[in-house]
Amino acid sequence: MEVRCCTMAVPTTILHADLDAFFASVEQLDHPEMRGKPVLVGGRSGRSVVATASYEARRFGCRSAMPMMRALALCPHAVVATPRFDRYSELSDRFMEILGRYSPLLEALSVDEAFLDVTGSRLLHGDGVTIARAIRAATRAELGLTVSVGVGPNKFVAKLASDMNKPDGITEAPLLDSQLLASWLAPIGIERMWGIGPKSLPRFHAANVFTFGDLQRMPEHDVLKHLGSHALETQMRARGIDKRAVETEHDRKGIGHETTFAEDVLDPECILETLQYLVESAARRLRNAAGTTRRITIKIRFGDFETITRSTTLDADTDRTLVILAAAKDLFTRWAAREFVAVRLIGVRLECTAPGDETSASLFADPHAERDRTVDRVADAIERKFGKGMIGRGRPPK
Repeated sequence: MEVRCCTMAVPTTILHADLDAFFASVEQLDHPEMRGKPVLVGGRSGRSVVATASYEARRFGCRSAMPMMRALALCPHAVVATPRFDRYSELSDRFMEILGRYSPLLEALSVDEAFLDVTGSRLLHGDGVTIARAIRAATRAELGLTVSVGVGPNKFVAKLASDMNKPDGITEAPLLDSQLLASWLAPIGIERMWGIGPKSLPRFHAANVFTFGDLQRMPEHDVLKHLGSHALETQMRARGIDKRAVETEHDRKGIGHETTFAEDVLDPECILETLQYLVESAARRLRNAAGTTRRITIKIRFGDFETITRSTTLDADTDRTLVILAAAKDLFTRWAAREFVAVRLIGVRLECTAPGDETSASLFADPHAERDRTVDRVADAIERKFGKGMIGRGRPPK
C-alpha cells in the first residue's frame, strides 16, 4: 500500500526505513516451516521476554518485551525461536549497505531502522517515493525481507509515516506546504508523539489534548501552564517542525548501536544480553574502521521517554571487545544496583580516538591483551570469509 502527497518543487526529503518484525522475519526466512505461523523470538525460561513477535503472533495480542509466559498463554501454538544476534547483525549490515546506495547521508538508529537524507539524490535516483520503492524492492530481492518506509520533510515526520502502513508499506507526508503538513498530522493520536509515554499521557489528556491537532491549536501560555516548558518542543513537532539533521557516523565521530523495546523491560538479564550484542557489533565496526576508543557511554531510556547516559573513560585506548564489554556492563550494573526501573531503550556508544591498536599504555600491562586481540582477529576473519553467524561469543558461566 502507498499513500502519496504530490508537490511540484524540490523539497527537503528524509526517509525512515524500518524492517518489519525484523528478528521474527529472519527466523521465518531461514526456517521455511515457520512461515505463516506465529513466531516469538526470545528465551524459553520463565523470566524471558519476547524480543520480537511476528505479525501472525501479534494478531493474538503478543508484543515485543512481553513476558514469554504471557505471550504463550495468549498464543499457545506459537513457535519460540532462540535469538541469533549474529545472523541479525549480518542482515542489518546488508540492509544498511542497500540504503547507502541512495545517499551517503545515512543515520542508523538501530539494527533494523535508519534515516536517509535523499534531498540531493533526486537527479540520480528520483524523488523520495521512487527511492523508497527501490529500497523496498532491493530489500525483498536481496535479503528476502520486507521494509516499511516513511517519506517526510524531516526526521520526526518520516519516522511517524513509516509506521502508518506496516508491513511492507510506503507513506509520503506533505513535503513543502507547512499548513498541509499540519492538517495531515492533526488527526493522529497524541499517544503516538515521540516523548509521550504512559506516565505523561494522562497529563495531556487532562489538558484536553488527545490529538496532534489539539496540541497544534493550544495557546503557548496554556501549554506552559498545563504541560510545562518542555512541551513547547512537543508542540513544534505536532506542527511538523523538526530541525534535526540526519547525523552520519562521520559527523558523530563515534560508533554506536541502540535498540528500542516495544514495551518496558523489567528483566536486567534480558537487557544485559541485548547490551552484549550491541557492544560486540560496535566493537567489530570499530576494528573494521581501524579505530580505537577510550570513552564508552551507555544510553538508557525509560517508558516515559526520560533518557540518561552513563560514561566511563578507560586507562588506555582499545579496540578489544572484552574490555569494552566489561566497561559497558559495569556502567549498567552500577546504575541498576542503585535505581533500576523498567527500560525502554538500551544503547552503547564508543568515542573514536585514533587509528591503530592501543596507543596509550596503562601503568600495568594486561596479560590477556594479546590473547583477546587474537580472539577478535580470528573472529573478524571468520566472519569476513564465511559471514556473520558462524561464530559468537558465549556468556560467562554464573
